[in-house]
Amino acid sequence: MSHSNGGKGRPILVELPGASYPIRIEAGLLEKAGPALESLLAGRKAFLLSDTTVWKLWGTKLLKGLKPLRPPVILIPPGERYKRLATVEKITDQLAGNGAERSSILLVFGGGVVGDMGAFAASVYLRGIDYIQIPTTLLAQVDSAIGGKTGVNLAVGKNLVGTFYQPRIVLSDPGVLQTLPKRELRAGLFEAIKCAVIGDPELFQFLQAERERILGCDPEALRTVIRASAALKARVVSLDEKEGGLRRVLNFGHTAGHALEAATHYRHFLHGEAVAWGMLAAARLAVAHGRLPFADAERIRSMIAAYGPIPSLGAIAPATLAAHLAVDKKVRDGKLHFVLPRRIGEVEIVAGIAPREVIGVIRQLAKENPFSNQRRAPAPARTRRP
Repeated sequence: MSHSNGGKGRPILVELPGASYPIRIEAGLLEKAGPALESLLAGRKAFLLSDTTVWKLWGTKLLKGLKPLRPPVILIPPGERYKRLATVEKITDQLAGNGAERSSILLVFGGGVVGDMGAFAASVYLRGIDYIQIPTTLLAQVDSAIGGKTGVNLAVGKNLVGTFYQPRIVLSDPGVLQTLPKRELRAGLFEAIKCAVIGDPELFQFLQAERERILGCDPEALRTVIRASAALKARVVSLDEKEGGLRRVLNFGHTAGHALEAATHYRHFLHGEAVAWGMLAAARLAVAHGRLPFADAERIRSMIAAYGPIPSLGAIAPATLAAHLAVDKKVRDGKLHFVLPRRIGEVEIVAGIAPREVIGVIRQLAKENPFSNQRRAPAPARTRRP
């Protein structure tokens, strides 16, 4: 699409000084994992981290693809509430117990929670061992497995402890998405919508025009969404690895989204769902500040609603939400920074948005609930076929 990195089927490259790596997006990569990783795994002790749900569904296929390699397997419980330092300690204990060395490599096999924790564990174990991302959710394939952000949650906020630590390769097999629950699929699609709004109008049009194929898990349609989203993120990360400037645009929807996740104890929303509410809030704020035409805000709202539903906001105490906004990573010099859209395909970072204004917008959205009676797709726009 607008910023594709490499042609169809070719690896997308994240190009960083001393840490460049490819993103391979191909159906059947699990079965070909051994040959795909042969040069990275040769002569090294390999370890495999996953969660119990992913392992039950896809573990046998990955192990078959890795033959004759039989890495020790570390399994953790699924879910955001386990994304804590205590779980990382268990992972590193098992690495040590199985003899992992500085030259060892960790295969991280799962969704965003496993990916973030496994990458964090790799970054701190023996002061850093290599790791490979093998994402199994759409959200991870379009976003979290790319870019080297690692982290765990604290009770007061999301991803407040973490590092920047790049993988050696990302292997994305869209075939694993066929067993993904519909709610998880939609959560990943909200991250794809985020990519479209911040920098790829053609992806936005494709998401409009091909909604039924995408929600129906059409392989080519999903591959197009994954590739466009991954290419955009790779381009941004290549220009700004450690979020000094441009990379902050990837936080569109995340300021309010992270606060909503923490305020509901990571049990009410999937990450992509919270980001969807956050994008709606950011679009409202952008209109209120005269930075986004109402028509574009309505296009964003209609798109998000078309890929819903999402759990309602419910009754979140303003004081609780304000407390979580105050400790967000995007607070700088005591000021809350928001990524606000200017139009479809362009966003800007705005400082000094008052928490009370954010809370007011969240309250408005809670009353209106744009998912309560909207189920139809937005009017399709002309777009290229994959």
